[in-house]
Amino acid sequence: MARPDQWRHGYDLLQETQLKSGTLYPLLMRLADDGLLESEWRAPVPPARAPRHAYRLTPAGCAFGQALRLRTDGRGLGLVGVTG
Repeated sequence: MARPDQWRHGYDLLQETQLKSGTLYPLLMRLADDGLLESEWRAPVPPARAPRHAYRLTPAGCAFGQALRLRTDGRGLGLVGVTG
């Protein structure tokens, strides 16, 4: 939500969120399937050796994030079942 227009690589999101890859990547795929994220493959930039997936919020994803912020009360988000 801090940079909704910027494309972010999965590894950067792992570093920022401190989530495990087995948690983060399924979440990213589900958010993309639900139309809340855009995703695309990016060509490798040295020293990377393989293409990397990049993600950014869609307008619907921004609205969803804002709605979550309004619903939080400081005790956690309770995201179970929120996207479908």
